[in-house]
Amino acid sequence: MIELPQRMTRQRKVLLETLRRMKTHPTADELFQEVRNDLPRISLGTVYRNLDMLSEMNLIRKLEYGGGKMRFDGDKREHYHIRCVKCGRIEDIPVSEIGRIDCVPNGLAGYVVIDYSLHINGICPMCDEAGKAENDQSGRE
Repeated sequence: MIELPQRMTRQRKVLLETLRRMKTHPTADELFQEVRNDLPRISLGTVYRNLDMLSEMNLIRKLEYGGGKMRFDGDKREHYHIRCVKCGRIEDIPVSEIGRIDCVPNGLAGYVVIDYSLHINGICPMCDEAGKAENDQSGRE
């Protein structure tokens, strides 16, 4: 049976355009709230289904961090991500800042490697400053 390409419905198009505008790597719930400005009658289930479809169509990326909510990225250019372990904020890191990692060999544990991603964890500048301020306050007491 031949698989037909999925149509780009109005809902998918609005979701994709909205996600590409957002630089925050939103959850489905956050995207749902944003998209309701253009599609007031859209349901959360429709958002989830269409995000899955857009991911399958390779138009967006799903960002999965263990234990956290799945986030989505509309920027398909090659880049990495850094996530704050305190607030969960995710930001893009251009490949030029780290260099391309293209040395993942096939056959790792018997696997044929089809994709990989690099996730960097750290503390964002805002959380770092907040932590320093907390330490200053507790040191004075």
